[in-house]
Amino acid sequence: MTLALALAADLLLLLGVSCQLLRWWRVLQREHYIASSLLATWWRWLVPSASCVVGATLRPTTRVRVAIPAGAVAMVAALVVSVAWGSMGLAVAGVTLVVFPWGLSIRGRTSRLAFTRRMTTVAIVSVVIVVFALALSLVARAAWLAILVASLVPLWVALATVTLAPLEERSAQRFVDAASTRLRRVHPRVIAITGSFGKTSTKNHLATLLGGMSGVVATPRSFNNRAGLSRSINENMSDDTRIFIAEMGTYGPGEIAALCEWCPPEISVVTAIGEVHLERMGSLDNIERAKREITTTASTVVLNGDDARLAGWVAPLRAQGKTVITAGTTPSCDVSVVSHGDEWVISEAGKPVAVLPAIRSIHPTNVACALAAGVATGVAITDLTSRVSDIAPVANRAVVATAASGVMVIDDTFNANPVSAQASLDTLMNLPLSGRRVVVTPGLVEMGSRRISANEEFARAVSDVGAELIVVGRSNARALVRGSRGARRARRRDDAVAWVRANLGSGDGVLYLNDLPDHYS
Repeated sequence: MTLALALAADLLLLLGVSCQLLRWWRVLQREHYIASSLLATWWRWLVPSASCVVGATLRPTTRVRVAIPAGAVAMVAALVVSVAWGSMGLAVAGVTLVVFPWGLSIRGRTSRLAFTRRMTTVAIVSVVIVVFALALSLVARAAWLAILVASLVPLWVALATVTLAPLEERSAQRFVDAASTRLRRVHPRVIAITGSFGKTSTKNHLATLLGGMSGVVATPRSFNNRAGLSRSINENMSDDTRIFIAEMGTYGPGEIAALCEWCPPEISVVTAIGEVHLERMGSLDNIERAKREITTTASTVVLNGDDARLAGWVAPLRAQGKTVITAGTTPSCDVSVVSHGDEWVISEAGKPVAVLPAIRSIHPTNVACALAAGVATGVAITDLTSRVSDIAPVANRAVVATAASGVMVIDDTFNANPVSAQASLDTLMNLPLSGRRVVVTPGLVEMGSRRISANEEFARAVSDVGAELIVVGRSNARALVRGSRGARRARRRDDAVAWVRANLGSGDGVLYLNDLPDHYS
């Protein structure tokens, strides 16, 4: 091979590596710089669980073919070629790395790569690692080794992330220290809210119910980790803040305990224990242990009385001397919001306090938890119920609206757990519709060992109530198609939306359940 062709092959490999770096940096940023999540995403693309959907077929199907991981096959072929023809294998590998994983774009559809300070640092370190490894292999004229290095780009990005973790920890601690100092100086009453689901809604409802009081600050959106919580305090807490409502999330035991060390709650609220983040948490028992950390420093704990696991916390917490308030949709709860047709009956200690019109797209359990937390601050429940009508749905969480075409649309694109999925399906079936009911979803993710069975069960539930199912993407396609009767397939959500607009009209309804970012296969 001539020098020019050898140089071209080297450049092709470098181009492929550059494309891979841009892809996986974006995935890392979308996965909150968690190296294990990056590698899990890489594995999903390397060994897809269902066949690739080249176009939006949107025809009923009952079979799913097993995919051939074409990118992995091409890289193996490049390794074989490199043994016999050296640089030719580099060219094959370079082209493969530019194109694959097929469907994982470089720029991204749902989120673009942003070169923040942290991303820039990760990028520099990962480039240094890759360039050093490639240089060694190319100097040694070991084309097969260069191809192997190039094919493992996600691993090098993960290595860079892990290497930089101690530095990022120290950098983030400065903001935590500032937030902790501000908390001690302002000294607001802290209400901390966690739960497998419902925590953002409950936080927003509570902020609305306490809206008549001055000095109430809540963490914005889903700012529920250390960085988000410290940022909320440093940027939003003023000297006259009297109540601070902090949403606290976790991906594993110890995280909430660490938050409570520097942001100790007086009142803690736990909305639910459910099958969310099982891929990271491992089991419901681990989830329960992680969520219970929020009760350690609190003198008052509000628990969802509809949740069987949380019901087991009541006696032990009271034995510790804590005040426990149960809240839910059953009259036996200390604070209850019970649905009766189009009305909510709100009760305290079993005595009705108010009868109000039910608010569509609002789950009464979350309202009950918010009311109970408000009562824990000392506000009379009658004053709180006077502001219930001001509660608004949280965007993208089971919000019902009517499109210009007359189609009733349920936007539940931010939810992805079995309980919320079933609740949204029930909402779809209870809408006053005369025509078709359609569910558009990529399925449930981060379910760990329950992923296949949970998606099969949901698809079966959709078919059992007579609704139609459109499966988006391929992450859960096999399980969803197997569990349904005649599901349709769409490559992207946009394809499914186009089908809905072309085929549904007045009297029909559609549920958009979950909307995965494009780094899911």
